[in-house]
Amino acid sequence: MRKLLFLLPFLFCITVVAQVVTVVDSETNEPLVNVAVYNKSKSKSAITDLEGQVDIEKFDNQEVIYFQSISYATYKIEKSKISRDKFIRLIQQSNYFNPIILSASKFEQRAHDIPQKIFAVDKEQIAFNNPQTSADLLQQSGQVFVQKSQQGGGSPIIRGFSTNRLLLTVDGVRMNTAIFRSGNLQNVISIDPLSVERSEVILGPGSVVYGSDAIGGVMNFFTLKPQFHQDSVQITGNGLLRYASANNENTGHLDFNIGGKNWASATSISINFFNDLRMGSHGPDDYLRESYVIRRDGQDVLVDNDNPLIQRPTGYDQLNLLQKFRYKPTQDFEFGLGLIYSGTSDFSRYDALDRFRESGEPTNAEWFYGPQTWLMTNFNITHRGNGKWYDKAVLTTAYQRFEESRVTRDFQDPERFEHIDQVDAISTSLDFERRDRESNALFYGGEFIHNRVNSAGSVQDIDTNTFTATATRYPDGSSWRSLAAYANYQWKVSSQMVVNSGLRYNHIWIDADFGPNNTFFNFPFEEATVNTGALTGGIGATYVTENKWELRSNFSTAFRAPNIDDLGKIFDPSPGTVIVPNPDLEAEYSYNAELGFKKTFHEKFTIDAAVYYTYLKDALVAQDYELNGQEFIDYQGEQSRVQAIQNGEKANVYGLELALNYRINDEFTLKGHYNITKGEQTEIDGNKIPVRHVAPAFGDIHLNYDKKDLKLGLFAQFNGQLDYNDLNPTQQTRPYLYALDSNGNPYSPSWYTLNLRSRFNFNEVFSLNVTLENMTDQRYRTYSSGVSAAGRNLIVGARYQF
Repeated sequence: MRKLLFLLPFLFCITVVAQVVTVVDSETNEPLVNVAVYNKSKSKSAITDLEGQVDIEKFDNQEVIYFQSISYATYKIEKSKISRDKFIRLIQQSNYFNPIILSASKFEQRAHDIPQKIFAVDKEQIAFNNPQTSADLLQQSGQVFVQKSQQGGGSPIIRGFSTNRLLLTVDGVRMNTAIFRSGNLQNVISIDPLSVERSEVILGPGSVVYGSDAIGGVMNFFTLKPQFHQDSVQITGNGLLRYASANNENTGHLDFNIGGKNWASATSISINFFNDLRMGSHGPDDYLRESYVIRRDGQDVLVDNDNPLIQRPTGYDQLNLLQKFRYKPTQDFEFGLGLIYSGTSDFSRYDALDRFRESGEPTNAEWFYGPQTWLMTNFNITHRGNGKWYDKAVLTTAYQRFEESRVTRDFQDPERFEHIDQVDAISTSLDFERRDRESNALFYGGEFIHNRVNSAGSVQDIDTNTFTATATRYPDGSSWRSLAAYANYQWKVSSQMVVNSGLRYNHIWIDADFGPNNTFFNFPFEEATVNTGALTGGIGATYVTENKWELRSNFSTAFRAPNIDDLGKIFDPSPGTVIVPNPDLEAEYSYNAELGFKKTFHEKFTIDAAVYYTYLKDALVAQDYELNGQEFIDYQGEQSRVQAIQNGEKANVYGLELALNYRINDEFTLKGHYNITKGEQTEIDGNKIPVRHVAPAFGDIHLNYDKKDLKLGLFAQFNGQLDYNDLNPTQQTRPYLYALDSNGNPYSPSWYTLNLRSRFNFNEVFSLNVTLENMTDQRYRTYSSGVSAAGRNLIVGARYQF
């Protein structure tokens, strides 16, 4: 009896130990962290730890236990039937043919469960492509068109929409502000491509999850995430030195990660120096830079360019900094803190400096953007729930500070106009995910955003160095606020069919005071307020046939609420035209349909295609306007036609997207993209014109070789032509952007480039990237761009990992 009593504690320990199971990958036997473990009703739940272990004592012997992770097939088993070795082996789902996507719902989903077309670019691909800016990162995908007014720029175009009809987010935080304009935007260059871990782009509307502006698409950038290390504190990182011949680029980059068991830090520093950009030698002479303005002995002088292929002035410098912290005190809670800073030097608006009057004199002696700076701090908390109300909740709060300025001076004019604009943006979002045992999922949440705009204007007489006040670009002290709630439901109808549906309500408030600017313009109003709401929704489905055809359809609405730029801007988009405020604006809406399919044959050849249609109603566009009964007013010393942003136009945009991928063998892959978009805009008077941001047909084709330490990529990029009659009237009046046809009218010629990329790994720590772009030295411009693309360009990058 005493011996039995002596053994009881050991028997108890054995019983307790027997309740702990280890969840591992079925192929690698690596332990899996954060696997959700629960019963059928979700009344009992647990999660695996860093060793993949979880205590299942709370579950009854006859109870069915579910093991669920987004990267693996859900596994269920009766507790009493768990094998004696206490290992649960999960089978990984294919990431190649069915990758994980974060952008559709802000939470992890499998691509074949999403009815929209979304593509991703991972860190490995970014490193191989070696883009100079994030605008180049998007353009290299072959699925996003990018316009450039100067080298320090890049304005994406997706499915015929651009600028403030596209949404830009960084680490889940909205980057669009109240002064995002309908003209070309340069904000994407503030995102350092060398600190981007992954980029995902939604092709098409995303207003249900993301709110205003997400009409044409959503571009999500996820920056470096601090990584934990289980055994001891570990420091890892990499450095990069890069040179490019077309603009004498010199770039230095360093990032490093310090990781402990439950805390980690990530740091990134990038410095870029870009000189004037050289264009190609074979192409339209209209693009040549024959002359440029310098200041000599107190006078503006037009001098000959000793090399017309060099676009002077286009050079600029940039600094990017990132610091992030991550702390996980328990399996249920995780905290994150991030700081991102980006700042440029002055950079010239090259297209504006290439405009000439009928007399032959240049229009401007100076036109440049002052330093474009962006500061973002964000704090997030992630909590794993018990499944009653949510399985996962993420609270994200952020503060952003944007500053941009414009400096202009006419040729032989001593008056230099400077406008400085700042936006302080505060945002808070709370997002939830709840999944049930059948893999149905509910995503819901809310968001609040507040933007405050500060704007200043001054005129400097450069001869006397005296300053006077002038009208500000935006009403100083104006505010833009948004409050929203949304819900998305993913219903797994069967093993072959998934239906997604969602609703969002957004309310917008705008307050603007025009009193100070009435000193310079006699506006018939002192202030403007907007108090409006928007309800958007969508429904879509994916269906996988017996022979593995993936079919998808999606129907949705999207909206863009007017912002401070629409309602209150004073600006001259081109010589002889001035945009003035209009307080009577409402939201514009789009109605969208998309059908697509994807099919992989013999796990080698994949075709992915989509057709789409968008109807845009009450579009916010610049139209002729009268100010106090006057069609023309004096603006910065020039008689200018008055225009204002107005509702009323409508547009139809439709197109086709095609992607092909053929795995020839283990070393060779052939892939390509082709995109064609068409559109027609109906003006207030009923006149039909081409849509402004519908790009020509474009695409690419790549032949890649990847074996051991060597990776090669031979590829071509191509772009169709837009004739004069295909151009929007606003483009027909800007011949300085385009080549001229035989009738002397502007048009956008077709073009192509041949390119070669390579990467060689000398060992585990040192690698070399060598790229030769535009091998045939073509001279070309992407549609609507004011600066020509790089000519033949040798890029060499040396990377060291530690």
